[in-house]
Amino acid sequence: MNSLNIKSFILTLTILIVGLLVWEALLTPPPKAAVDPNLTEEELLIMSMTASESEKARVPTPSEVYVQLKEDLKSPFHNTGPNNKGMGLHIFYSLARVLAGFFVAALIGIPLGFVIGMSELMLKALNPFIQLLKPISPLAWMPLALFTLSEIHAELASTAVIFICCIWPMLLNTTFGVANVRKDWVKVAQTHELSRLQTAFKVILPAAAPTIITGMRISIGIAWLVIVAVEMVTTSDGIGYYVYNQWNNLNLNAVIASILMIGVVGMLLDLVLNACSRMVVYED
Repeated sequence: MNSLNIKSFILTLTILIVGLLVWEALLTPPPKAAVDPNLTEEELLIMSMTASESEKARVPTPSEVYVQLKEDLKSPFHNTGPNNKGMGLHIFYSLARVLAGFFVAALIGIPLGFVIGMSELMLKALNPFIQLLKPISPLAWMPLALFTLSEIHAELASTAVIFICCIWPMLLNTTFGVANVRKDWVKVAQTHELSRLQTAFKVILPAAAPTIITGMRISIGIAWLVIVAVEMVTTSDGIGYYVYNQWNNLNLNAVIASILMIGVVGMLLDLVLNACSRMVVYED
């Protein structure tokens, strides 16, 4: 580890510790005042209810979130009822939906991107459709997906939305990567009398692979963002449903703990695809 990495790690750790300390200091409730012994039972009951409601609605401190997260991670995969499932189980359901939509998008978007990128005619013919559909938010498709697919299978609607948000980065990056492969490499392949299919796999695919992986990396990040919103309205499990359910219960400790876990899982997904991108980078 070089000196720059050490310095950046120390700075990151310092910012984290200072941020947590400030958060803890600002949100720690003041000590409870002594109860007046002359209060009546009705006044004591009202005071108790008011204090309970204020504590329940209060934004938790880092130490309280840590206690909640520790409790959630003791048995993350427990399942004792529809509304009593572990956070790990909800994350597993979300990952299953994200990966299903992601891989279907890869199976369609990457080959289609190859076809478009290798043909100038296809690129010009399909570009208007791509430019029209690309800016549409994946969430805008959700009502249509619910109407058309939920009757077939409940999971299809959420998977379809993930598919839509994944396919465009893959399709566009693959098209861009294939179309921008150096022409002299393709001419060398033609000189060696390689077929179009051999040229695609032996020359164009290795050259475009870094760009394709970048598209996949963007797609998985968007999918993990979108799944939270999708699950809030379409499913009865998943991390999005878990966040919404805990919010309805005013359990802000669990809400913030689940937000942190969403960030951790998203970071891990990005790290996996980042490692894949390093494996296909060619250095001169």
